[in-house]
Amino acid sequence: MTAPLAATCEEEWATAPESPPRAPFAQRLVTLTQQEHVQLKWDAAYWRTRHQGAIKRLAQREHEFQTEQARRDQRAAETEAILKARMETLEARIRDLCQRLFGAKSEKTGHSERQQKDHSGQPARPRGQQPGRPGHGRSRLDHLPVVPEIIDLTETEKRCPSCFLPLIPFVGTQDCEVVEIEVQAYRRRIQRKRYRPACHCEVLPGIVTAVAPSCLIPKGKIGLSVWVEALLDKFLSGRPTHRLLQAWAHHGLNLSQGTLIGGFQTWAPLLLPVVSAITDQQRHDPHWHADETGWRVFEPLEGKAGHRWYLWVFQSASAVVMTLDPHRAATVPEAHFQGLTTGIVICDRYSAYKKLARTMGFLLAFCWAHVRRDFLTLARGYPEQEAWAMAWVARIGTLYTLNNQRLAATEDSVAFGKREITLHTHLQRMVDDRDAALQDPLAHPAVVKVLTSLRRHWSGLVVFVDHPEIPLDNNIAERALRGPVVGRKNYYGSGSRWAGEFAASMFTVLMTLQLWQINPRRWFTEYGQACAENGRSAPTDLSSFLPWTMTPERYAAWREPAAQQATHDTS
Repeated sequence: MTAPLAATCEEEWATAPESPPRAPFAQRLVTLTQQEHVQLKWDAAYWRTRHQGAIKRLAQREHEFQTEQARRDQRAAETEAILKARMETLEARIRDLCQRLFGAKSEKTGHSERQQKDHSGQPARPRGQQPGRPGHGRSRLDHLPVVPEIIDLTETEKRCPSCFLPLIPFVGTQDCEVVEIEVQAYRRRIQRKRYRPACHCEVLPGIVTAVAPSCLIPKGKIGLSVWVEALLDKFLSGRPTHRLLQAWAHHGLNLSQGTLIGGFQTWAPLLLPVVSAITDQQRHDPHWHADETGWRVFEPLEGKAGHRWYLWVFQSASAVVMTLDPHRAATVPEAHFQGLTTGIVICDRYSAYKKLARTMGFLLAFCWAHVRRDFLTLARGYPEQEAWAMAWVARIGTLYTLNNQRLAATEDSVAFGKREITLHTHLQRMVDDRDAALQDPLAHPAVVKVLTSLRRHWSGLVVFVDHPEIPLDNNIAERALRGPVVGRKNYYGSGSRWAGEFAASMFTVLMTLQLWQINPRRWFTEYGQACAENGRSAPTDLSSFLPWTMTPERYAAWREPAAQQATHDTS
């Protein structure tokens, strides 16, 4: 019933005279008045309209319910797809982490036959000494001092067991050599001679005593050799201080850990001028390797949560610089390269290095080893994509081979040009395969993610083409961090800020000395003696302690024995 009709019926019903009392139903069928006929007709029309409206509303509600149900089903399907993709990603990460934790500690997997072959398709040569090939022989140890030890026969052995006549000595001896190491702690008792003047000139004091040797710590009982051993054992060998003290205790030398820590505090300011000179030298090089790793410093810092700091490494052809900073921000490399506007930085794809290109104009050369790692992670995490990912790993291996062949022909311009064309062709094929895979609508999301990153960083990955002096990867910086990482795992970082900064200074000096193949024990002994003679402060002239300014004779004398031996064998 429409609204006007309902209003009219209600109005007529209100003005109609009151009906007589209702009779039984059978009687009422006979005695219905005209007014009651109209009333029943109006009621039937009203309830019929209400019924039709209810049916329409029911149909509308069913339609809305079906629409909402379809919308919920769609949202559930989308959520299920997202959760399924998330589950695949997490399962892939679990497989990758399980491989890192329990698998082989190498990126060479060797799960299939194609990984057992080199890039030419031939079976890979086994590692180690090859059968039938001449060996290098025993290592030559002629530089070690000789301590003669004479072994003679007993008195009984010097006579014939039959006639008991004595044996006649024979000319010469039958010699053999055995290498030994003797570690012994001893007290160095310094006895200074004293003299009394025989004249009466009164120019000299009553007793003239020889001058005492210089020492780093006033009235200290620890000699320079002990400090050098402690420094090298902790920062070069990565052994915790308490273990070194335990080893010394076995030799009868009992020292407290606080004594060594106090000595390290004395050494800390002495190395700062050397670190500054190494940093200045590195700024003159045309390109640098950069990387960073975590380092814990257990000293609260205002505004910083936790104890995770970062150890940054910058290595060039002549120097290695390590910097400790509480943050992993772009301000650290910007401060290190402050004032420079040109140069090439070999690094990974971390955003802090990308800011160097935007703000300072540096050219970034990205690391192919990280790209290769992406494909290996994809192969481990998604077994169905292993064949495709390992094919890309083989392409990257071929890229290394072609670049090495190009560098081997730098002196022959014709051969260099031909091999460079081959390298460009291989790179173009990689670009074509990458773009074709990205255009595939059925490509796996993990595949799209890896290839998208490859396309975004492609300009930095091919810097080595125009700059042959630039390597394809950043392994040099990662190898420089290997020693500090071993130390971090053994003694968990540094207990205070000064200790962390001192560790960075020690790593800077040690890695630079290793880069120049200088014996660190010889260097720290000579430098500590020079600091003691200079009034327990760093020498004003550091030219005799910097590898690029010291004399050739001094450099040859301080080189590692292994490096000298290699030079001698090569010549």
